[in-house]
Amino acid sequence: MQQFLQQVVNGLTIGSIYALVALGYTMVYGILKMINFAHGELFMIGSFLAFSMIVSAGLMNFIPNLFIGLLIIFILAAGSVALLGVLLERAAYRPLRRSSRLAPIVSALGASIFLQNTIMLVYGSGYMVFPEHLIPNIGWELAGVRIGLTRILILVLSLSLMTALYLLVQKTRVGKAMRACALDHDTARLMGINVDRIIAFVFVIGPALGAIAGIMVGLYYRQINFSMGWAYGIRAFTAAILGGIGNIPGAMAGGLLLGVFETMGAGYISAAWKDAISFFILILILILRPTGLLGERVAEKV
Repeated sequence: MQQFLQQVVNGLTIGSIYALVALGYTMVYGILKMINFAHGELFMIGSFLAFSMIVSAGLMNFIPNLFIGLLIIFILAAGSVALLGVLLERAAYRPLRRSSRLAPIVSALGASIFLQNTIMLVYGSGYMVFPEHLIPNIGWELAGVRIGLTRILILVLSLSLMTALYLLVQKTRVGKAMRACALDHDTARLMGINVDRIIAFVFVIGPALGAIAGIMVGLYYRQINFSMGWAYGIRAFTAAILGGIGNIPGAMAGGLLLGVFETMGAGYISAAWKDAISFFILILILILRPTGLLGERVAEKV
C-alpha cells in the first residue's frame, strides 16, 4: 500500500505538469479548432529561459530568498514565452485563419521545427543540467509516503494555476467572451467582442502555463534538452484527448490521470513500458468513449 500511495503522489506530480501543458492545446482547439503543434516547443523554451537565468545570469545569487527568486524566474520566463506565443499566432496562424484546416497545422509543424532547431543551435544538442539542491532536499513522511518540497511546490502551484484559469473562464467577462468565440466567431463579433484580441489572449495564457510547466520539469528532473518539447507535448496532447479535447476541466483531469497511469506502469511493470501503457489506455478511451472522459468541447464546457 505504501508503494501504491507513493506512485500515486509521483503520478500526480508529473500529471499536474502534463495538465498545465494540455491546457494550452485544449484552449487553442476550443477557440480555433486547430492543434498548436508548436506548443511543446514553447514549453521547452520556458525551461531553457529559466536555465539561462539561473545558471548563465546567476539570478539566484543576487536574491537571497529562494521563493522570491523562483517567483521572479517564473514571471520573467512565463512573460517572455507568452510574448513569443502572441508573435507566433500573429505570424504563423492569423494569416491562415480563413484558409483550409490543413494549412494552419502545417504551419504549426513548421514553427515547431524552427523553434526546436533554434534552441539546438543556441544551446547545443546536449543536456543542460540545473544546479543540484537549488530547492532544499527536504521532505515529510505521511503514512509511509515521502513528499519532498519540490513535489509540494509543483502540486500547489499547478493546482492553483488550474483553479485560477477555471475561475477566469467561468466567472469573468473575458471568460464569457472566450466561450462566445468558441461557439461562433461571427456571432461573437456581432456582439461587440474583439475576436482577434481574445485569440491573442489565449496565446498569452497557454504559452505562459506551458513555460511554467517547463520550469517545473527542470526543477524536478534537473535535466533539459532541446527535444523535450516534442516528448512532453505529445503526452500533453494525449492528456487533452483523454479528458476531452477543448474541455478545460477535461485537460486537467486527463493530465493527472495520464501521470498516474505512467507511474503505475513504470512502478509495477517496467519503466520501458510506461509510454506504451499510456497510449494503450488512450486507445481504449477513444474506442469506448471517443469524446474523452468528460466529453469534447461544447460552448457551455469551455
